[in-house]
Amino acid sequence: MEFFKIRRTIPFMRHALVFNVISLLTFLASVFFLATKGLHLSIEFTGGTVMEVTHEKPAEPDRIRQALGAAGFTDINVLKFGSSQDVLIRLPLRGTADPREQSAQMDKQGQAVLAELRKIDPSAKLVRSEFVGGMVGKELATDGALALLVVCLGIMVYLAFRFEWRFSVATIIANLHDVVIILGAFAAFQWEFSLPVLAAVLAVLGYSVNESVVVFDRVRENFRKMRKASVDQIMDAAITGTISRTIITHGSTQMMVLSILFFGGASLYYFALALTIGICFGIYSSVLVAAPLAKYLGVSREDFVKPEKKTAEPALP
Repeated sequence: MEFFKIRRTIPFMRHALVFNVISLLTFLASVFFLATKGLHLSIEFTGGTVMEVTHEKPAEPDRIRQALGAAGFTDINVLKFGSSQDVLIRLPLRGTADPREQSAQMDKQGQAVLAELRKIDPSAKLVRSEFVGGMVGKELATDGALALLVVCLGIMVYLAFRFEWRFSVATIIANLHDVVIILGAFAAFQWEFSLPVLAAVLAVLGYSVNESVVVFDRVRENFRKMRKASVDQIMDAAITGTISRTIITHGSTQMMVLSILFFGGASLYYFALALTIGICFGIYSSVLVAAPLAKYLGVSREDFVKPEKKTAEPALP
């Protein structure tokens, strides 16, 4: 389906080198922030306590956060949860590594937090409290990294069977480019990296590879149809030919993700933010990273079109 059709081929590849330099600088900046600042991991990975507290009146997370900060609590996450009367409070794990002492310490800390909340609003009532130990957090972090590795390997195997190796390598590099930039943004601004954000990163991997596959399918088709065109012209024609689909697909997806970002509440904010960054850079990498990389790797018509065999002319008697 096409809302519009571009009659004239857009010369994307003419500016490929400039965009690749921008991509490289962005990638290096992301790696720098990951190496120097690291990710601000949530309590699912580091361990801690989650408290759900309800009030008779609408809760004020900012006021609660200020009161707990004045009482000496640090690095506490307070956000609305469910109705306007409910808040979710996350307490990071501190001190000893002994699981029993950790549990007792978090119980005391939870009681102290609840006491401070009742000074603000006597109607504050604890609904539930969950404790995540340090060992469990490390296991979740290891399992999350393993899941990311398995997805990358699965994509590599799929692309190896689907495309010629130059297309596969270009797509893999472009997808990893998207993931590193998402992680770099979270490291640079110290946004909380939680399990929902990890799920968003995995979703971006599949989303980006889908766009690259569509573009490279059209490139392969153009190599067989456009016999006299250069590699740049074939790439430009493929990207221009799929741009209507790209706008429809990514535009509708981005509208849904933005609605979650602005109206989904604090619990889904970073999940939607990771998807927003991933979708934007997924479009960029599929068009202006993967295609030029395939060209630099030496993709040519001979990789897809076998040369015609010349039949020997019969000898004259």
